[in-house]
Amino acid sequence: MNMKKAAILLVTMSLAGSLLAGCGNSGNSSAPGSSSETQDKTVEPMKETYFIFDTVVNIKIYDNRATKKNLDEIGVLLKQIDYQISRNNENSEIYKVNANAGIAPVQVSKETYDLVAYAVDYAKRSEGLLDPTIGRLVGLWNIGHEGAHVPAPEDIAAMQKLCDYHKLELNEAKHELYLTEKGMDIDLGSYGKGYAADRVYDYLADQGFHSAIIDLGGNIFAMGQKPGGKDWSIGIQDPDQERGKPIGTVPVNDKTVVTAGIYERYFIEDGKMYPHILDPKTGYPVDNNISSVTIITDRSTDADTMDTALVLMGVEKGLKFAESIPNTEVLFITKDKKLYASPGFKKLLNKTNDSYTYAN
Repeated sequence: MNMKKAAILLVTMSLAGSLLAGCGNSGNSSAPGSSSETQDKTVEPMKETYFIFDTVVNIKIYDNRATKKNLDEIGVLLKQIDYQISRNNENSEIYKVNANAGIAPVQVSKETYDLVAYAVDYAKRSEGLLDPTIGRLVGLWNIGHEGAHVPAPEDIAAMQKLCDYHKLELNEAKHELYLTEKGMDIDLGSYGKGYAADRVYDYLADQGFHSAIIDLGGNIFAMGQKPGGKDWSIGIQDPDQERGKPIGTVPVNDKTVVTAGIYERYFIEDGKMYPHILDPKTGYPVDNNISSVTIITDRSTDADTMDTALVLMGVEKGLKFAESIPNTEVLFITKDKKLYASPGFKKLLNKTNDSYTYAN
């Protein structure tokens, strides 16, 4: 590691440490139309691990009809999504949009266009806290990569001026995207993994599967129920402990559980921690009392988007915002070990760590 200052420490932690999905290998198949004989057999998961989106992806399908072909097709789907939305892949659609900033509109696939349109709509709803044109600021800080350090204030100010979703033009009829100012960059890091989880879920549903764990670096989609008809048990990571140490668990079925935490990727310089969640309004990483936010809802794109926005909003405003979203439960964990939960989340959480107490 290149240490420019004695107190610089780069720490990269996988999002896989955020959430833990629990399921035994035995159980009953609950797929519609299956015979009673099939239902009585143990269901061993058909599983595969991939590395994409700079994270480890684990898929487990709990259905005796699942084959390696299904896992291969999921791998192709994940690569296709990366090809569409990665800002670092020179062949991706988003890379081409960024390369043509201030030059010309770029036609993209309907899927990419719809995701960017979704991101722009969320930027409006979050009053600009979640801005898809934050790419240059993300690249400047480079948090989670070798050599990350605090940039010069004048560089932060310059990149901050290039974060403005109002300068991103969308042409729905032609599926065209255009960044009107040269140097601007779209970054879909706050949406991508959740979006990919939804796409995998939809693929599995189209194949007739009803029980699976989709884990994109800790973004969990618990499809259906466990074999045997019981709820999945998802662990909520203790922000102060190593991976696998939860503060408790929540039972869910056919829900997504997604966490954003300041402990996921960060570096320390001159004794100060700089997490990967950037505030486009200040140009700096978020600096408040929140350690993590966990969302339980129906679609992973919504959860992946919302948890980042809520970290930036803070507890009070974040809880109010989450209350306005149907079928959504939220848990804030603060640095002083306080829990702020929506009523539904509080009912679900089986808290096993007494060092954390409810503050609301």
